[in-house]
Amino acid sequence: MSEWVTICQLSDVLPQTGICALVNKEHVAIFRPTEEKQLYAISNIDPFAKASVLSRGLIAEHQGDLWVASPLKKQRFRLKDGVCLEDKTYNVKSYDVRVHEDTIEIRVG
Repeated sequence: MSEWVTICQLSDVLPQTGICALVNKEHVAIFRPTEEKQLYAISNIDPFAKASVLSRGLIAEHQGDLWVASPLKKQRFRLKDGVCLEDKTYNVKSYDVRVHEDTIEIRVG
């Protein structure tokens, strides 16, 4: 059965940035690309560098989708589903994320 886990307040994540949260022993990167309440969540582990760094990557638009570029090796991961632009065999997990009463929550389970 899935449940929603509270991460932090929406105001804790500045627009155009990401944060990392530990959710059920998994490193999750949560991104807020704009002032709006639209959020994205993917694994924070860069599968190329095997490091927990994606939340510190740069958010950019490419062909109508939002991506984050790894701060280490620069591969790009699509925020909506974790697909790797450069090599789809290195996709990362994506998570359901929402804002509920100005609190960010991630679905687990």
